[in-house]
Parts: sequence; structure tokens; C-alpha cells
Amino acid sequence: MPLNEKKLLIIIPCFNEEVSIAQLLTELLSLKLPYRLCIAVVNDCSTDNSLSVIQPFNIVVLNLPVNLGIGGAMQTGYKYASRHNYDLAVQMDGDGQHPPSQLAKLLDHYKKTNANIVIGSRFISKEGFQSSFLRRSGIAYFHRLNQLFTGKRILDITSGFRLFDEKAIRIAANSYPDEYPEPESLVAFAKAGLTIDEIAVVMKERQGGQSSISSFSGIYYMIKVSIAMFFAYIRK
Repeated sequence: MPLNEKKLLIIIPCFNEEVSIAQLLTELLSLKLPYRLCIAVVNDCSTDNSLSVIQPFNIVVLNLPVNLGIGGAMQTGYKYASRHNYDLAVQMDGDGQHPPSQLAKLLDHYKKTNANIVIGSRFISKEGFQSSFLRRSGIAYFHRLNQLFTGKRILDITSGFRLFDEKAIRIAANSYPDEYPEPESLVAFAKAGLTIDEIAVVMKERQGGQSSISSFSGIYYMIKVSIAMFFAYIRK
């Protein structure tokens, strides 16, 4: 199938991103890509003005009736992609950390390799925003844990900038972790036999909104995600 006939869905989970999401959508809609592009914003019960900011754009808006968190929002997007027969889906955060200019790197890598999943990584070339020392330490820990469970070396294990092909979309639409899904889902995807690659991208610092992981909850997050990754590993 020619590239310009392949359908690409950009999935953006959104919870209180009124400050940053308009700029993100403007930049995405200005891209010239050899795909039939559609953008779906999953509004996870935002309590700010995100919905009114999003509505003027020519995009799909999926409004959740209750707040499901990042995992539930993303699974909603993957279900939409699966039901509408998209060939590719790319997850991008609504806070401006993932510049649309970097999207071509994921698409080019997919075109060259046909990997089932392509992850945009901050830590290969170490350019752009690298996060705090404490968060980098946590990410390095999850990298080692994932390598133990799967044998795969993924440096930016918590990256939310990810491309899924049709096979990965179907799996994610059927079953996807909630709350903090990136590390846990990669264990499950590896067990399912999916090819997972990582490509260097340049990310920005969060342009607005607030992270779901506070310093107080960091230890709780690491314990909870470690347990989740273990159960994903042993689950049949």
C-alpha cells in the first residue's frame, strides 16, 4: 500500500492541558506527511478550559464520561484506531514535551524496519530536555528491570512518544495497563512477540499542566510499577 494511502492516527491524552494543547494541535495540523492523518484528543474529564480550546480544531474529540487516567485514555484511543482500521497510531503527550517536528523520525524508522512499536527516546543522543536527576535514576531502574524481564534494551522506558503498527494497535485496544502504563505494557508487548525499537528524538520541557507523579509519590510509583511489570511478566 502506498504511504499516502496508509491511515495514521495521532492519539493525544488530555487532562487539563489548556496552556499547551492549542500550540501542539496547530503544529501537528501544519505537518506535511505522506499519510492520511487524523488527530484524536482523548479528553479525560478535564476540569480546566481544555475542551473549549480543543473544539475549534478540525480533529476527533473523544470525551470520557469519567476520569480513567493515562492508561484508560490511551486504550480509548487505541480502540478508536482499531475500530476505524488505522494502519499506524502515534501517542503524543498533550503538554508539549513531544515536538511534532520529531514525528518524522518515528515514521522514517518504521518505514525502514517495519517494527511493531517505535519509541521516541531522550536518552540515545542525550539532546534536549533530559528530566531531573531523580527521574532519570528511576527510568534507569525501570530500564534494567525491563531488560531482566524481556531481554530488550530500552533506555527511555517511560517515554509516552510511541508509534504502534496495526498489530500493536489491536493488542493495546484489547488490553492495556491503567495509571502508568508505559513500562508495564512493554513487558506485555515483548511477551506477545512484538518488535520494539527505540529511536533518538529531542524532547522539550513540559509546556504546561502538572505531572501526575509528584516527589512524594515517587517511591510509591516505583514500587507499584515494579509489581505491575512483574505480573505482566508472569501472566499467561
